[in-house]
Amino acid sequence: MSTILVTGGTGTLGRRVTDRLQAAGHEVRVLSRRSEQYPVDLRDGRGLDAAMAGAQVVVHCASSPRGGDDKAAGHLIAAARRAGTVTNLVYISIVGVDVVPLGYYRVKHRVERMLLESGLGVTILRTTQFHDLVAAVARALARVPGPVPVPRGVRVQPIAVEEVAGRLAELAVPVPAAGGRVPDMGGPEVRTLADWVRAYLAAGGGRRRRVVEVPLAGRAYRGFLRGGNLAPDRAVGTVRFADFLAEGGGRA
Repeated sequence: MSTILVTGGTGTLGRRVTDRLQAAGHEVRVLSRRSEQYPVDLRDGRGLDAAMAGAQVVVHCASSPRGGDDKAAGHLIAAARRAGTVTNLVYISIVGVDVVPLGYYRVKHRVERMLLESGLGVTILRTTQFHDLVAAVARALARVPGPVPVPRGVRVQPIAVEEVAGRLAELAVPVPAAGGRVPDMGGPEVRTLADWVRAYLAAGGGRRRRVVEVPLAGRAYRGFLRGGNLAPDRAVGTVRFADFLAEGGGRA
């Protein structure tokens, strides 16, 4: 069995990856700012060498839409080089980071390039948006009084975080993927964000709220309109958004 370091191991995705790896018998080191085992802030990298020492595989789940992912990746790459034992660094990315010019996506794409150019063995998995994120967006939009405004024409293909965690656990092996990337993962259904918001409202008893699609502007919006965030030919997820809602997912 391998010694595996999971960054962001206390987060929504990371803790599920950790559970699967531990169940498979691996020694798992949980790294995050809130970790009791390895409390490390990747933005400054202090304590990272101790966490990395002797690890064969790193599963990099830590991420922040507020920025700094590229700086964190730089610290992670440097520590993996110093350790000299890491043979596979597995990274979770997002479908469309190379075609949708959203700030967060651009940084994720920059991290991909940093990893591929690092000289380390890497495995990059891109997925569509998690059910949890779609529910969080719907919840935020529903806080607006009156009709619920939703970007017009934007389609989303949500996937269950549990399925992504399972795939990452499969990829957390000492041998990296050939070429550094594996096929994308997409959820089972592509529908407009307006449809997903209506489903969220209905599940919460908000059937009487009217959803209004509003056109936006900008290159990122046009990227979403073109479907850059979708992977319809890789609809490998099986858990539907309706299943997620039926189990109480996304409730505040």
